Amino acid sequence: MLLDASHSGTQVLARPSFEISDLPLSPDCRNIQDARCDEWVFQTARMLLAEPCDQAITGILELTGLAAGADRAWMFEYDATLLRFRNTHEWSRETVTSHVTDLQDTPVTMIAWLQQFLSANQAVMINNVSTLPRPARDLQAEMLRQNDKSVLCIPVFFEDRLRACIGFDATRIHTHWDGAVTSQLYRCANLIALARYGNNTPAQQNRQPVARLSADPLIYIRTFGRVRGVTSAEIVCLRSARDYTTLFLSDGSSMTDLRPLSVWAGMLPPGHFHRIHRTTIVNLHHVAELNRHAGSSGDRWEVSLRILDETQSVSRPYRQELRSKLGV
Repeated sequence: MLLDASHSGTQVLARPSFEISDLPLSPDCRNIQDARCDEWVFQTARMLLAEPCDQAITGILELTGLAAGADRAWMFEYDATLLRFRNTHEWSRETVTSHVTDLQDTPVTMIAWLQQFLSANQAVMINNVSTLPRPARDLQAEMLRQNDKSVLCIPVFFEDRLRACIGFDATRIHTHWDGAVTSQLYRCANLIALARYGNNTPAQQNRQPVARLSADPLIYIRTFGRVRGVTSAEIVCLRSARDYTTLFLSDGSSMTDLRPLSVWAGMLPPGHFHRIHRTTIVNLHHVAELNRHAGSSGDRWEVSLRILDETQSVSRPYRQELRSKLGV
């Protein structure tokens, strides 16, 4: 339900600062009794079939943004490593500032808090930007700069890989977009993904290629009074330090970042990193040995990493996937 301006502030501010919702792997409108779902999906498909992909996406943002009462609708895309992103498409009302030219080739560390949910195929409804938790500080600062009061974020997946994010901004009043709106936009996002990232669709053939982002993007580690940029290849291991995360680097140094391990888990390239314990994530490229018969009883699993003297224990829930990723 979209709240009216006369009472939206009171009702939205009574809600939690943000809400997370799981999205289905196979979007389906059949269980949603809402004519808007059919209309949004139909118009999205029509635009993608009739217009060049980039032009169609901007039109879809305008269509859905106006229908949902948003002030701004947008889409950003990731590079191949999921370590950088850039704004690609935007629609905004005449009285609302545009920011599509901002945040180009931006490190994903800026949206690390959001990334942990997007990478898990979860929608994020930020009811009140000003009350976001401390780990979202960087994202909050950017949203406040854009005068956002409420924001809806929907991940865009294609072939099981996160490719982009699409969403709405409310800049005039606090707004809550409910599950029906989230589901409608998610279905539109899946059609956009098929047209933009599929290999054999007409829309794919007439779109302009996405500019290639710079190689070896940096991930920024933020510690007390210091920020250091490292490539993902330099990160050997990450360990939880309560609300913080300790990173062990290939040069033998270590740094404690001011964000929890759950945030880091969402922004690391999934093909290179694997959680082996609830408190530990390792870079698979730095695994020197896997011992499946460690300990006095011979039933413990441990991995040895190139620069660390001590071995890392592998918990049972993570063993099978670790073997698969290592190819052993």
